[in-house]
Amino acid sequence: MDLLHRLAAFLDTPSIPWKRLILTFAIGEFALESYLSWRQYRVLCRTIPPPQLKREIDQKTYDKSQAYGRAKAKFGFVSGVFSQIKNYFVITRNVYPWLWRVTGTWLLQAWWPKALQGEITHSLVFAFTYGFAETLLGLPFSYYHTFVLEEKFGFNKQTLGLWVTDLLKSQALSLGFGIPLGSAFLWIIQKTGDRFFFYLWAFTLAVQLAAITIYPILIVPLFNKLTPLEAGPLKDRVEALAQRLKFPLAELQVIDGSKRSAHSNAYFTGLPWKKKIVIYDTLIEKSEVEEVEAVLAHELGHWKKGHTTKLLGISSFHLLYVFVLFSVFINNKSLYEAFGFYKEKPIIIGFILFNEVLSPTDSIVKLLMNILTRSMEFEADAFSHSLGYSESLARALIKLQIQNLSSMDADYLYSSYHYSHPILTERLKAVGWKGDTTVGTGVANGGVKAKDEL
Repeated sequence: MDLLHRLAAFLDTPSIPWKRLILTFAIGEFALESYLSWRQYRVLCRTIPPPQLKREIDQKTYDKSQAYGRAKAKFGFVSGVFSQIKNYFVITRNVYPWLWRVTGTWLLQAWWPKALQGEITHSLVFAFTYGFAETLLGLPFSYYHTFVLEEKFGFNKQTLGLWVTDLLKSQALSLGFGIPLGSAFLWIIQKTGDRFFFYLWAFTLAVQLAAITIYPILIVPLFNKLTPLEAGPLKDRVEALAQRLKFPLAELQVIDGSKRSAHSNAYFTGLPWKKKIVIYDTLIEKSEVEEVEAVLAHELGHWKKGHTTKLLGISSFHLLYVFVLFSVFINNKSLYEAFGFYKEKPIIIGFILFNEVLSPTDSIVKLLMNILTRSMEFEADAFSHSLGYSESLARALIKLQIQNLSSMDADYLYSSYHYSHPILTERLKAVGWKGDTTVGTGVANGGVKAKDEL
């Protein structure tokens, strides 16, 4: 604790130009990502498929994939520029203290209960007002992405009504879960003193574990319909695979992902002793039984290797690290004053500003996590290969890549920074794929368009 106190005292000095530092960090991060995107854009301008995929991908499909990648890159750049402009405006125009004052006046009105006029209520009103404004500003980008970009390349299946309904449900869930969790977050910091970071970490870990249980049971059904997988060869083979691996399969369900998107996926969830496998209807519709089985073998490889548990452990350690550092900044007077808070030091404002300061380390953490998750994907592929699914998995990967119009190749710096999964050519090489001229035939002209996160 003495070390943390000394560090806090060292950082709490008026000579540190906090605003300039945060803006410099933000611009530097954007410049890095723009440079990497430019490198990737050059790859997306290539007209010849990678040598490893020439026999599997026809020219028309490759050209469409490249065009889709370029369209997403342009969209990402424009939305990124907008985000930078918005962030610059918020910081230089002191939006945080202005909104804090405005929301504070709301709580002083006669219609607002006096019992709900403390810092916790004020903080929640501030956070949800700011979040609502962010959502409104992001609506044009969300609409364009869904109904223009995705529509142009044949992926969007949503109606405008469903899009609006999803938006309203998301806002309702944000309020329903955000109010009690946000209140608990702030109350713990207020009541537990200098060691709040440990109690806050324990609370957050409990919430994470609860979410793993609650999400598939309560949240997913609000947006999608889940039905039991019908009896047949696929069900028989998946159940046999689960029994072979001693996977505690309790439910095998199909999700109607096709009502929103032509993308597909498969995943497992649940408690350690009671798991559920969920398969997208689009994956079943457009894939061979052996290919779906190979996909699930890959997913069960993550379970067998303990990847989910390892990632949860790393995430928990990272949260503890973040909360410990936050304890250094929570009373930093110079940081608050740099952003226009001269009398009050609201906890929620301190946490927001602290995250702005911490932003550069996020890029490092992102890079390290991608390195780790890519190694896990190789392990899961190798596990599927060891079970005899090498050819089926390779065919499934190629199909998903083709039908999703995912980028067939990537700049190594861009993929290292952005991709949590290895690129297709790396994965095919790792499972010993020798090539098959029949994979791209017919598939390229109309199969399932699936997620590249397999």
